[in-house]
Amino acid sequence: MANTPQARKRIRRNNRRAEINTARVSRIRGFVKRVESAIEGGDKKEAQEALRAAQPELARGVARGVLHKNTVARKMSRLSKRVAAL
Repeated sequence: MANTPQARKRIRRNNRRAEINTARVSRIRGFVKRVESAIEGGDKKEAQEALRAAQPELARGVARGVLHKNTVARKMSRLSKRVAAL
């Protein structure tokens, strides 16, 4: 258990940041799922719009430090390829 005031504050802060980061990752997952469901539905126009909406969200995840830049690059590449193949 934390004994110093700094350690107690750090625990509180870590818990708050974990909540925020979890919400961010969850939001990004929702955008990616919209693209994937449009791809599975076979609607190219809807998939393109969903992909356009997901791109800045993924980039924001990298900027905020919740996702690794190579992970996002890989996801974007794979989604783009699947949308283009429709």
